Amino acid sequence: MGAIAFDFTGKSVLVTGASRGIGFSIAEAFGRANAELAILADDDDGVHAAASRLSESMGRPVVALHCDIADRDQVRQALSRIDRIDVPINNAGLERITPMDETGEPVERLFRRIVEINVLGTYFITRDALPKMQPGGRIIFTASVWSRTAVADFSAYCASKHAVVGFMRSLAKELGPRGINVNAIGPGWVRTGASMLSLMKMSQRTGQTENELLDHIGRSQAMPGLMEPDDITELYLFLASAAARNITGQTYGIDRGELLA
Repeated sequence: MGAIAFDFTGKSVLVTGASRGIGFSIAEAFGRANAELAILADDDDGVHAAASRLSESMGRPVVALHCDIADRDQVRQALSRIDRIDVPINNAGLERITPMDETGEPVERLFRRIVEINVLGTYFITRDALPKMQPGGRIIFTASVWSRTAVADFSAYCASKHAVVGFMRSLAKELGPRGINVNAIGPGWVRTGASMLSLMKMSQRTGQTENELLDHIGRSQAMPGLMEPDDITELYLFLASAAARNITGQTYGIDRGELLA
């Protein structure tokens, strides 16, 4: 973390997909900034373990919500446990390889599942969070660098993240009159379990080693190297803060110059 201080005392923050990886780091950052936290994930043991870790480090309770965000009834039930949400952070998502030349039904089922989680699930969470928000609220989506470009073999993921950005832009227009800001963050390559799984699958499909792929990724960026989850959390804090009160409808890339705006 850097030297910029953010204070979310009295603010209620919901982070989805927060049992591990980027989501956990986002929740941890808001916890350090004194937010009242609720975290949500689809792995029951994982989300409760993450909440316990956060509660212990923060010295105050963290609400753990177990929910498959693609299941409408589960989302309603989970969010019914929260009375107020100032900052819903739609971070939950599924990233998998879905090559068009792969035969059989499994890849079609996976394509559907990615869209259901990344698009419909994000919509369900946002829809149920809105009645709990007040003017001055902030909605933040985790998109991807691939929401503004694309890569081969990840058509479901790229399509879903493009959809998230379109959804964000429309909501910014719709909710601006209510005093609610809506933005997205598009991370590049961050060292998480999901990204390393994608790297492995890319290696298997292309015949290149993972190190060769990492070297190619590094050379495609203005600043070589992978980010760690903690490297991107301050952008979430900024967009949730009063400093971003005049910013809405934007997608902020944080990708070490992989995509130059």
